Amino acid sequence: MQQVPTVDAAQRSRQLAWRRGVGLLIMTAVAPGSAQLVAGGRGLGRFALRLWAGVWALALAFLAMAWLRRDLAVAVYTHPVTHWIASGLVVVLGLGWAWLFLDAWRISRPRSMGPRQFLMAALALVLAAAVGLGALQASALSRSQAQLFGQVFAGGGDSAAKDGRINVLLVGADAGEDRRGLRADTIMVASISANTGRTVLFSLPRNLQHARFPHGTALAKQYPNGYACADQSCLLNAVYALGQQHPEDFGDAADPGIAATRAVVAETLGLGINYYAMVDMRGFENLIDALGGIRLDIAKAVPIGGGAAKVEGYIQPGTNVQLNGFQALWFARSREGSSDYERMTRQKCVINALVKQANPVTVATRFTALAEAGGAMVTTDIPGGDIARLLELAASGRSLPLASTAFSPPLIEPSRPDIDLIRRTVAGEIAHSQSLDAEAERQVTATPDPVAATASAEPAAATTPEPSAASPGTDKPVVGTKAEKSQGEFSTQRQTDDLTQVCGVA
Repeated sequence: MQQVPTVDAAQRSRQLAWRRGVGLLIMTAVAPGSAQLVAGGRGLGRFALRLWAGVWALALAFLAMAWLRRDLAVAVYTHPVTHWIASGLVVVLGLGWAWLFLDAWRISRPRSMGPRQFLMAALALVLAAAVGLGALQASALSRSQAQLFGQVFAGGGDSAAKDGRINVLLVGADAGEDRRGLRADTIMVASISANTGRTVLFSLPRNLQHARFPHGTALAKQYPNGYACADQSCLLNAVYALGQQHPEDFGDAADPGIAATRAVVAETLGLGINYYAMVDMRGFENLIDALGGIRLDIAKAVPIGGGAAKVEGYIQPGTNVQLNGFQALWFARSREGSSDYERMTRQKCVINALVKQANPVTVATRFTALAEAGGAMVTTDIPGGDIARLLELAASGRSLPLASTAFSPPLIEPSRPDIDLIRRTVAGEIAHSQSLDAEAERQVTATPDPVAATASAEPAAATTPEPSAASPGTDKPVVGTKAEKSQGEFSTQRQTDDLTQVCGVA
């Protein structure tokens, strides 16, 4: 009988050891603990596999909950405790999984692999490091989510629809170095259909006088003709500070200033307010940067600076202009060489851009930065349990035109506003929005093609092309030292079918 050479037998033994080691690493990657189970470490293997099965069971249970009770699933997901627990578990499980890779390398008897033992060690270390670092990153993400949900979505709002609508007060607050206290310089209400998500945006000027407090309240008795003073200093943007000075008039409100602003806006518009969201303009640019910027069609040059600040440059007009956070902030807040009403228009342009361009992929890939920015700049009374419904409405509303009504001249005179006219206008615009929903529903019922029905029910302006990096105007500087001349003006019309028209070049 012919004998196998000793060299060939040794080489074959090293190859078998190498294959066995690779197999153990693959088994650990697919089912942590399985390598130990087949290699003799049954106790550790069984324990790890049970944990792995438990993780899958939890994931499948959550998916089933999301399928059967989406509201409950979102409530669980958005609760801060869920993410604090997850942040700890993912570190423990991740480091344990990394240890299993190293243990799989140990039990593969790397010395029997010859020179390949160093490659096997490198593979095990890479896999262990990848899992360990991934677990640390996932833990950091969970902590960011816990902080975001804990700080921002503390709850307290009213989830009951008001005549079939969800009305959200949006406040842009600014506590600049040149002013005492906080001023609510941007005041809007988004009235959203609770069925379709179709939205009408109402804007009130910061210099509105004679805004009403709710009947029977102490401040209504103090200001029977609305909030107004002889020196004309009693403006709508000062109501926040007034509420802070009179907390006793607003019961146990966590923020008397926002409670006062909410009450006045609700009374002036004739709308019940469900929630509020207040954005600190000082942190606004961080949010825009976290989203990767926004794109706008800019009608004319907008100064960076003005008032107490020196004008440092001008945001140039153009089509599909990419703005970073700093530029978007000044685009929204600049008053130099323009009116408050133009400023209101620019602010609505920014909001519209955020709604249209903050896609789920961007939010998912930049969540940690968004959480840090949002937690520092946004306060709201939206509870975590209501997020699911609001997200569904937002998703539905993204495909519909965002109508806008600004209470500015010539519709009203802010120093002598016709409050009854404001209320009639609000009711009329909501009725018009509801009629569009009713017409869309009739079209869907009348045709077998829902897609075609929805398209035919909407005006042509509802279709907005996605921005393209190759669009005209993107190759020139966004900011210049001088205001580039342009024939364009920012539209101050009180209503449009789609806000993208407002920001377009006239």
